[in-house]
Amino acid sequence: MLRKMKKRQNPIEKVIILMLVLSAATWTRASEDAPEVRPFEISISDETLDELKERLRKTRFPSEAPKEDWQYGVQVEYMKSFVDDWLHSYDWRKTESTLNRYDHFLTEIDGLDIHFMHIKSKHEDAKPLLLLHGWPGSFVEFMELIEPLTDPEAHGGSPEDAFHLVIPSLPGFGFSEAPNEPGWSFGRMAPVMSQLMARLGYERYGAQGGDWGAGVSIALGINDSDHVLGVHLNHPGFMGGIIPDENPWKGVSANERERHANRKSGLTEHWGYGRIQGSRPQTISYALNDSPAGLAAWILDKFYAWSDHGGDLDSAFNRERLIDNIMIYWLTESLPSSVRVYFEKDNRTLDTENFSVPIGAALFPKEISQPPRRWFERKYGDNVKQYNIMPEGGHFAAMEEPELLIEEIRSFFDGLQ
Repeated sequence: MLRKMKKRQNPIEKVIILMLVLSAATWTRASEDAPEVRPFEISISDETLDELKERLRKTRFPSEAPKEDWQYGVQVEYMKSFVDDWLHSYDWRKTESTLNRYDHFLTEIDGLDIHFMHIKSKHEDAKPLLLLHGWPGSFVEFMELIEPLTDPEAHGGSPEDAFHLVIPSLPGFGFSEAPNEPGWSFGRMAPVMSQLMARLGYERYGAQGGDWGAGVSIALGINDSDHVLGVHLNHPGFMGGIIPDENPWKGVSANERERHANRKSGLTEHWGYGRIQGSRPQTISYALNDSPAGLAAWILDKFYAWSDHGGDLDSAFNRERLIDNIMIYWLTESLPSSVRVYFEKDNRTLDTENFSVPIGAALFPKEISQPPRRWFERKYGDNVKQYNIMPEGGHFAAMEEPELLIEEIRSFFDGLQ
């Protein structure tokens, strides 16, 4: 196991730690005595994989709901097919080999071992770029972006489109260590990412993210503006953080109003997961950390609700990649620590009054929220360089519509230094 055992802390110690977390002291750059960056290879034991298969074989599926159309939740027929493919067709060793073709590392920051991929372009002057996932995603979301962004000439681009990529697992996710103290909101994760980029020698870098990765990216743009080239989001309405306080519909077109209203009404029945994870994260974790089928259903429900599939989830995603993402949670037992970010959320880091770096967004039609461009401009002012409405796709853009997202990233960072 990668997670370290740490001594228990009493409540007073936890309060002190939380106060320190919310102070400006967390925003520090790398020092000469910083911990080393250690190579890391993904290697899962045969025993772990055998145990997973045994659990899958013993799955107790629920009875069918009155309507088998996902209205009550994940369709039983779909889950039986999914588990069958996971058990009999899916090959983790193939995925493990593919992931290990790229360089993985661990380094200790703020008391935690942070996992990240670091893929350098052959172009030395390529722009450093952080790609930041959210929940229930993981670093494997970005696999289809790696080659086009690091080797653009082989994928319809030019040398000027090249990036050095840093793709971390956020604290408590995947192969990064899980915090065992309170206060680890996305706002506290942001300085960890800043220190990571400094430790790798990047004085200037870009940040791109969706979901919680969008929140981390925004926080970097606010608090690390001396080093951030720009921030690009594929979740511009992160946590409702850009709704204007006064006259929100002033200057908003009828089409944008309709798009916003339709998406909001379509997701009315889909917020239960967030209320549970934001109030009782430990309770739901017992079930999801014990049953791989249960874990898969909990995650797939969000992929179904937030993607552009027309009723057929497999039309929007490669099923193998869906299993890859779920495997990261299962093999690292990181579901319990990952959902705590909902409990620890901290909107104060979204105070963008002093936001001063270029920002852009790609709004996909099945993204969770559909904020009008005017809202984005009222929030970020003259810093808005780009705000494009995508023709298709949803919340997991890097997996669902990688080519569209690649073009948006290239376009946004073009010319930024």
